[in-house]
Amino acid sequence: MNPEPIELAAALARFDQLWSPRIVTTVNDYDVRVAKVAGEHVWHAHDHTDEFFLVLDGELRIALRDGADAAQREVTLPRGAVFVVPRGVEHRPYAPDGASILMFEPSGTSSVGDRHDAVPDSVDATTGHRL
Repeated sequence: MNPEPIELAAALARFDQLWSPRIVTTVNDYDVRVAKVAGEHVWHAHDHTDEFFLVLDGELRIALRDGADAAQREVTLPRGAVFVVPRGVEHRPYAPDGASILMFEPSGTSSVGDRHDAVPDSVDATTGHRL
């Protein structure tokens, strides 16, 4: 772990790939990841962990399917907003105009969850890349 402060804007400037999270630091057994996003991710669910999102820039939308009838709803997160997707809830993040986000999740958590739709080339199925 780097004992120096981390400037998130500088971390985001170090890469261009979309939907490809970078691990900026760890806290106990959790990764703090940043990502640039635009367009759609895939429908997916994390069976054993919640997923925390903080919008650093832009606007992120998250479509959710939950409940016995898999009813769909959507949340819109402007810059500075946080949202937690509960474990087991199917969700699909998307950013029509692009966004930068921070995620906090257990180390080793896949960016496409435990269950997911087919993963297009535009989405990096990863447990995060070190900066």
